[in-house]
Amino acid sequence: MQLQTRCDLSFEISYPTPFVLMLRPRSGAYQWVVSEEYVITPSIRISEFTDNYGNLCQRLLAPPGYLSICTQSKVIIAGGVERSPGGAFVEIQNLPDGVLCYLLPSRYCESEHFNSLAVEITAGQFIGYDQVAAIESWIRNAIRYELKGSDAPVSAMDVKERQWGVCRDLSHLGIALCRSLSIPARMVVGYCHGLEPMDLHAWFEAYVADRWYTFDPSQSELNGKGYVVLGYGRDAADVAVYNQFGPSVYPILKTVDVIKLVEEDA
Repeated sequence: MQLQTRCDLSFEISYPTPFVLMLRPRSGAYQWVVSEEYVITPSIRISEFTDNYGNLCQRLLAPPGYLSICTQSKVIIAGGVERSPGGAFVEIQNLPDGVLCYLLPSRYCESEHFNSLAVEITAGQFIGYDQVAAIESWIRNAIRYELKGSDAPVSAMDVKERQWGVCRDLSHLGIALCRSLSIPARMVVGYCHGLEPMDLHAWFEAYVADRWYTFDPSQSELNGKGYVVLGYGRDAADVAVYNQFGPSVYPILKTVDVIKLVEEDA
């Protein structure tokens, strides 16, 4: 499946403002970037680096005035979300070194408080993939998914208590429940084809059967969905598509599109 993504952000800047952006998808095992455009107006100096989680990030100092960031990309992805019922739990001593950080509690995923609930949710399930699938299903049925909410992330404990959340919040809860069972889990942010209404999206992945698998408790059906990844992290603190430093600024315009193109051979 080939998807075309687009994200336009515009800001009014009052003071020179440093930004760190995360708006470039990266080619990897599960997606291939065919082409991309990245235009920032006005023309200013930009540098790029790779963060601790392998994400492509851009740095700039925005001058006072109007700032426009326009990105487009064509990305080839698998034609649907892969599933692996019965996929085995990976013992911690056999996990790759780079996966270990996704076992630990983090700012918005207080996994140390969720073991009893996770054991209850996954009772009778084969350890590994089936446990994560049970967690995904439980969140989908027990926690109300809201399309809009506060811009400020909330923690898994908060979501559990209030019983509702946006896609990012439901992912925090899924991650915390997985980690409490010693299953590595990470936050993902990017684009989802068929999302209504269209916007940037968050979901989570769990490491079972020697690879990462996609889970999305905010969506009732994952068949036919197409996901394009912008970034991975421990939770929302690691995967903001933009961070600005100094007096707060918010987009005065945001446009997000994901279009399915005619399928082509990779």
